[in-house]
Amino acid sequence: MSAPHAPRTFRIAAIPADGVGPEVVAAGRTVLDALAARSGGAFAFDWTEFPWGCGYYEKTGLMMPEDGLDVLADYDALYFGAVGWPSVPDHVSLWGLRLRICQNFDQWANVRPVRFHPGVVSPLRAADSTELDWVVVRENSEGEYAGLGGRNLAGRGPGNEVALQTALFTERGCERILRFAFDLAWTRSEKKVSSVTKSNAQQYGMVLWDELFARVAPDYPDVATESVLVDAMSAKFVLHPEDLSVVVASNLNADILSDLGSALAGSLGLAASANLNPERRFPSMFEPVHGSAPDIAGRGVANPIGALGSAALMLDHFDLPAEAARLRAALDATTAAAVLTPDVGGTAGTDDVVGAVLDHLAG
Repeated sequence: MSAPHAPRTFRIAAIPADGVGPEVVAAGRTVLDALAARSGGAFAFDWTEFPWGCGYYEKTGLMMPEDGLDVLADYDALYFGAVGWPSVPDHVSLWGLRLRICQNFDQWANVRPVRFHPGVVSPLRAADSTELDWVVVRENSEGEYAGLGGRNLAGRGPGNEVALQTALFTERGCERILRFAFDLAWTRSEKKVSSVTKSNAQQYGMVLWDELFARVAPDYPDVATESVLVDAMSAKFVLHPEDLSVVVASNLNADILSDLGSALAGSLGLAASANLNPERRFPSMFEPVHGSAPDIAGRGVANPIGALGSAALMLDHFDLPAEAARLRAALDATTAAAVLTPDVGGTAGTDDVVGAVLDHLAG
């Protein structure tokens, strides 16, 4: 008889941050702890919550402490809420917290599934008769969000300032995200990778991307491929979504396309994501795609499904696929039972959705 597996305790840094972030992170923690409690001692979560974000900025002038990255580096994963508040400029809040973490921890693969939940009405007519399921893979470390550039010449007087925003594309960065997308396609029933650029107009960085896509593809002979311009892919998301499986694109293009995909699925509140350091040199970060939604913060109506879907991605990352599948099935059962928040046409509150998910997990 083999020896029983030792229980696994995962140390998680929770960063609720701003707006609805605390509400959806609390929802995720409740559900993850419930899964752990039902695991028979196989695994558990050890949570530490950090009060960083725009409120912290207003008190200290920083979105996170100077040594924040050193503190986070010791955790197994990060569970993030949402960043942004009207009193703090968006570029300050984003670069001061989320992007600071992503770039310094080399979380270069951003995975954003597009999932159509039963009971949620999609604006796509195709969703009524076709099973749609694809995933957007976003290069998360360089591209248009590399942070290179600057502003200068303001001393020349009004109307003379110059701003340069430089996109960065490297062979290493492009190749590793393309191989990640192909490896992901291998795990799916529809083995296809759609590479997205705008190389007809951006003739340097995105042509390099296209060339590397063509170089990598022969290593995966059983995976179908296509290379599509981003404007054409935007149309394809709407007109032929059944033809999609894994869509890989640069930082900006994948950011936009994944939001489009989530809107087509019914709401940004449904969208989950994982910011991965696949080599596991640093902790990965899991977060819903929706923003901080100041207009509904504190009202108890935020949709927790994006955060719960992100929790499922974290379970996958911890090699707990059965638990991740149980959580996703509970989410589908909840939406199928019409326990829906207002963003997807329902009247349920955040706690109502969490309660329904817990009931389905218990059943």
